[in-house]
This record gives sequence, structure tokens and C-alpha cells, in this order.
Amino acid sequence: MDMDVTIIRQHLIDPEICIRCNTCEATCPVGAITHDARNYVVDAGKCNFCMACVPPCPTGAIDNWRTLPKARAWGIDDQFGWDVLPAELPSEQLADTGVPTAEATALEPLVPPRPAAASGEDRFDRARYGATVPPWSAAHAYINLYGPKSTDKSITATVSGNVRVTAAGKDYDTHHIVLDFGAMPFPVLEGQSIGIIPPGTDSDGRLHHARQYSIASPRNGERPGYNNLSLTIKRVLEDHHGRPVRGVASNYMCDLQVGDKVQVVGPFGTSFLMPNHPKSHIVMICTGTGSAPMRAMTEWRRRLRSSGKFEGGKLILFFGARTQEELPYFGPLQNLPKDFIDTNFAFSRTPGAPKRYVQDAMRERAADLGALLADPNAYFYVCGLEAMEEGVVLALSNIAQQAGLQWESLGVALKREGRLHLETY
Repeated sequence: MDMDVTIIRQHLIDPEICIRCNTCEATCPVGAITHDARNYVVDAGKCNFCMACVPPCPTGAIDNWRTLPKARAWGIDDQFGWDVLPAELPSEQLADTGVPTAEATALEPLVPPRPAAASGEDRFDRARYGATVPPWSAAHAYINLYGPKSTDKSITATVSGNVRVTAAGKDYDTHHIVLDFGAMPFPVLEGQSIGIIPPGTDSDGRLHHARQYSIASPRNGERPGYNNLSLTIKRVLEDHHGRPVRGVASNYMCDLQVGDKVQVVGPFGTSFLMPNHPKSHIVMICTGTGSAPMRAMTEWRRRLRSSGKFEGGKLILFFGARTQEELPYFGPLQNLPKDFIDTNFAFSRTPGAPKRYVQDAMRERAADLGALLADPNAYFYVCGLEAMEEGVVLALSNIAQQAGLQWESLGVALKREGRLHLETY
């Protein structure tokens, strides 16, 4: 049926709720989402309403829409300047266009739906593989208890620990930071994240937005039985192009002293959660500070094991960095019992040695991983730089085929059953 396209339903991102985690941009199969130093925005000329970006968003910021005349569609430059979403147009203004308001709410996007390949870009389709549902046995996650849209805008935490966990110098300074919430409720699970609000304002005089960090401690706290959690934060001293820049939140956090106060929002995340049923296996694939949720899962399993009340399955870790000196928690990882966790390291910049990445280490363990891919009790978690996702998924595909598994049907099952989780930045 022909439809008047003078009215569109535009997809927008709420800058008040967004924690700039890059999940939406990484997930979008048509390249409709982009960002600047301040906001993530949607290009109405590219968005085809495929909805791939909506389920993975940890805050719900992505799930916002405005019905308006096509001629008044918000451009990306407009959206870059927002601090809040614009209000809905009054119904009388929509009526002036000649399109009934009830009909307008169901109109098509600015362009008709098209397959991702039509965008002209050869993009890795993250939404095709990454699960947006948790394992069936995962514990219930609480989210958005504190933040812009909740009754309490933020919660104050006290720094109770700050230690460097890499052997390298300041250029690759990674810190393990412990935050204590006192008597204020802040329940978290392994695989969730929080937002840190740095003090002060940006170059435009606006308050800094929250930065997202994965939780590195298990559900009962970095110190068991206390209302605290830990983060793994790398000091940022250059941008993605190698130009010198001091990351606002990372440097603020790495320089904190015991007793300092920090403003926190969250928690976030409902899918990157660990299984809790006996004999469930966990395969953890990470780089750098992507080790944070893996540390949380490993520590929770270690505590369960020491209690003698839980029969856990296999834990396999594939952990990559440029050099051994830049690998967080390298020493403590080596001290974990070999019958508890199977650890595989990959270093890409070791002098005199060939470059080796996590997917290379995975292929070396193809026989073991192939058996786990076929096991419905095995769960795979990937966390680190976005660039690793495609290589890891390709390695899993190759390993599945070697094991005589049909990757096309297996990949769909891994996503549907909450068995393959991708969380990169």
C-alpha cells in the first residue's frame, strides 16, 4: 500500500541515559550509528529500523523514537549538540501535514529496509552472533538503580583500594580499584558494569558524562561479605590514532587515593552473565582490561569451589596483550591451580617472537573447543577491543567445522541459547 512519507518515525539515542559503551555502533549492520567526543547519534538516512541495536543496549538509551515531518528530521550534527532529547511534536503540528496522527505513528523510516550489504561496507555483523539473553541459569540482574532517569541521580562510593596490576611503566598503567558503597544497596553480578561520573566539565562547559567500566569482582564483593566491588582501568594517554590525549575518566580513576569519593550510576547489563548450574563450562576470551568480567567469573567460581558446595565445569581462559608486562593480573593468574582453570596467553609484541593473538591460541586448542561448542552446558564470553570480535568468531567457525559441526546452525543456536556473548569497546 502506498503511504505518504512526508512523516517519518525517527530513531534517536537519549544522551542523558547513554553511557557511551559503543554497543549500538558496533552492532548496527548498516553503519547508521556514529559518535563524537560527546554523543552517539543515528543517521536517519541510513537507519532501516532493523532493531539489531536495541536488545544489546545496557541502559535503554537506544530505544527512543520521534514522529515528525521528513523535512524536520534531526541531522547528526543536530544530535551531536544535544544534552537531552527533543520533545515529541504536538499532535496538532502533525495534523497540519495532512497525515492522520494515528497513522503517523506506524510510518516507515526515512529509507526503506535494505540488507546490510547494500550499505556498501563490508561490516562484521555482530548482531548475528552475540547473544542478547543470559544463560538460563544466570541470577537475576538489577539494572539502572541509579542514573539520570531514576529517583537517585547517582550514588557515592568511597575508594578503599587502588593498586597497579601491570608490570609496565606509566604508558601502560592499569589499576585495580575497589569502591565501597557502605550501607547503600548496590547489588551486582559478574559480567555487569557501572558508570563513573568524572568531576568537572568538558571544554564546552558541560558536565562530564558517565564512563562505563566492567566489574572485576564477584557478586559478594571484592572483599567477601562487604558492599564493595572492583574495576580494572587502564590509564588512557593517547587516542585511537596514537595522538597524545589524557582520558578524562581513566586518569581521574587511576589517580584516586584511598578515602576519595566517586559518583557512580548503574549497574548495567542483563545478558553478559555467567551460568550458575552445576557442571556448566565457561570459555573466556579477552584482551587487556576486557579481563575484568573474566576475573569476576573466575573468582566467583574459585570461592564456590573452596566452599565445596558447587560442582563446576571447565574454566578455560584465552588472554591477550601486546606483551607480558602489559597483561593485567599476570602474576595472580599463574598462581591459580591448573586443575581449576586452563589458562592460555597470547602476546602480539614480544621482541624476537612472532605475533600471536587470542584466536591463534584458540586454534591451537581446537579439539577441546570443538567439544565445548557441541556441549549445551558450555558458554563463551568475548571481551576486549572491538577489533578482536571478527577474528574470534571466525576462529570459532573454523573450529566448529573441524569438529564436524554446521556453523550456520550452531551460530544461531549459540545466540538463541545465550551461549556466545560479545562485549567489546
